[in-house]
Amino acid sequence: MPYVKRSESGEIVAVSQQRTEGFDDEVSVNSAELGAFLQAMGHDDAPLSATDKDFIRVLEDVVELLIGKGVILFTELPPQAQEKILRRRRLRSETTGLSNLIGED
Repeated sequence: MPYVKRSESGEIVAVSQQRTEGFDDEVSVNSAELGAFLQAMGHDDAPLSATDKDFIRVLEDVVELLIGKGVILFTELPPQAQEKILRRRRLRSETTGLSNLIGED
C-alpha cells in the first residue's frame, strides 16, 4: 500500500511506497483520491485502461471456447468465477435480445 503526504487542507501532495517521516497516511492503490493525484501528476494509465473492456471480452470468449471444446469443465472453475460467467452470459443475452427489438427494414 502506498503512503501519502497531505497538505494542511488534507489533499494529497506526495506519495511514497514506504512509511517515512511525513508519509503516515496509508491509502488503497484503488483509491479515487490517489488515482486523481497520479493522473494530475501525469501518471495516467488511460491508454492501458482504455483496452480493458475489449480485453475482458476476448478473455470471456476464450473461456467460452475452452469450455465448449471440453478443454476445461465449467464446474472446475471456482464458484466465484462460475457466478461471474453466468452473470455475464445472462447480461449478454439480455443485451443481444434488446438490440433485436428494433429489427431490420
